Amino acid sequence: MQDSSPSIPMLGDNFPELNVQTTHGPLNLPADMKGSWFVLFSHPADFTPVCTTEFFAFQKRYNDFEKLGCKLIGLSVDQVFSHIKWTQWIKENLDIEIQFPIVAANDTVASALGMLHPKKGANTVRAVFVVDPESKVRLVLYYPQEVGRNVDEILRAVEALQVSDKQGAMSAGWPNNELIGDQVIIPPATDEKTAQERLQQGSCYDWWFCYKPLEK
Repeated sequence: MQDSSPSIPMLGDNFPELNVQTTHGPLNLPADMKGSWFVLFSHPADFTPVCTTEFFAFQKRYNDFEKLGCKLIGLSVDQVFSHIKWTQWIKENLDIEIQFPIVAANDTVASALGMLHPKKGANTVRAVFVVDPESKVRLVLYYPQEVGRNVDEILRAVEALQVSDKQGAMSAGWPNNELIGDQVIIPPATDEKTAQERLQQGSCYDWWFCYKPLEK
């Protein structure tokens, strides 16, 4: 029996090569984003209320993503002219201009990213891919059509990934964790000698749970 499950890029995989048309012209992914973080997020359809609230939220935080060196890219299976008309409607009625490109994806593109789920019809689900400057997939989220995304969480996740790459592991809710605030978790020791030394070197609940101040 043939597996009909959608293909989903896994964490650490190279983002699949896609040549797409967008509201800003042709885009080759991930090549055109090489050297930059980017967030690609799909939405079920243009001119729908939940998607409109999401695009408004992403655009309101556009500068915050830019400060992190992270580009935004929207996507659905609607055609480019529909995307253009929708962004015009958003500007005219909600007084905000969408500054990031929106991909007009065909079924091949949507399937390559696991965005077409069984029993959800022809629309794409609400997928989020965070990709690093080396074109590696670092975070994947899938939301149903009925639930809008928390854009602040996506922004937080990008920043947490960037800090983690340089300093250590990030706590739940970082930078506002209930136990250690914005401090960075030190990777647990893997031998007895280091475990004993760790308790003398910094703040610890135990040898396997030590943390250090965030480097600004």
